[in-house]
Amino acid sequence: MEASFKPLSYELLSEVGEGSHGKVYKAREVGANHRYLAVKKFDFRGYDPERGIPAFIIREVALLRKMKQFNHPNIVKLLDAAVDQVDRNLGLTLVLEYIDQDLSTYLSKVPASGLRFDCIKNLMLQLLRGLDFLHMNLVLHRDLKPDNVLVSSRGEVKIADFGLARIYTFNIALTPGVVTLWYRAPEVLLNSVYMSSVDMWSAGCIFAELFLLKPLFQAFTDVQQLQKIFALIGLPAEEDWPADSPFSYTFNWGPNVSCKLQLHELGPLENDLLAKCLTFRPSRRLSAAEALAHPFFTPLQTASVLG
Repeated sequence: MEASFKPLSYELLSEVGEGSHGKVYKAREVGANHRYLAVKKFDFRGYDPERGIPAFIIREVALLRKMKQFNHPNIVKLLDAAVDQVDRNLGLTLVLEYIDQDLSTYLSKVPASGLRFDCIKNLMLQLLRGLDFLHMNLVLHRDLKPDNVLVSSRGEVKIADFGLARIYTFNIALTPGVVTLWYRAPEVLLNSVYMSSVDMWSAGCIFAELFLLKPLFQAFTDVQQLQKIFALIGLPAEEDWPADSPFSYTFNWGPNVSCKLQLHELGPLENDLLAKCLTFRPSRRLSAAEALAHPFFTPLQTASVLG
């Protein structure tokens, strides 16, 4: 993998996160700009050259490079990438634009009275614009959650962390078990085929969380997650159950009644948008473009109103 970026000089300031394969640092560019940077350092010990760089790393770098060409305001930008190898240890460094906090951290600071309505609208507007851009370019994020949505002090929303993302093509063999459990769509929980609509389910969960200030569905297993989903949206009709799922349709999954999704914290328009994002059958779920045209966003709020 070759990096086609102009090398950046920077100094590491502090560690801000850690994952299974490396750490994330806040850094400052050395030179005229003095801008802050996010530096992700991956360390693969005992690296086998014959097996090559792990596929998920190649995917993340390739997708970030592809997204950088379009310079979309709601997608985090990759600024530099470099690979180094010492003996059997492989190192990979990604340098990205630095954003102050993720949505999870942002929500943890919200007072008990909740977010302002115009703030929620602006957050979702930007998130959906980013998703619409990804889906138009056939990119499935596959791990959309508050931790992977960045919010700057200026109110800019940027989708980040493309470690599980990939390009969607017809009849692709997609990996089961993607998306963090609480934001995972029913078709993924049921090991069925899926498409870009999995991201819209996750976006719906985030939308509800902006009002509730806590995750909408919180379970510890796939089965528990499905039961919590059906307790809210009702058990789907048997004909809507995915035919390719290894799990059989049974009334034990949830209440055998037709439920209309309603959260008392939300008004009629918000509940309508949420219900259309959290529709069981993927083909009936709103796309990002359709969600942006929903009456909830009329008139569109283009200015930053976060506070």
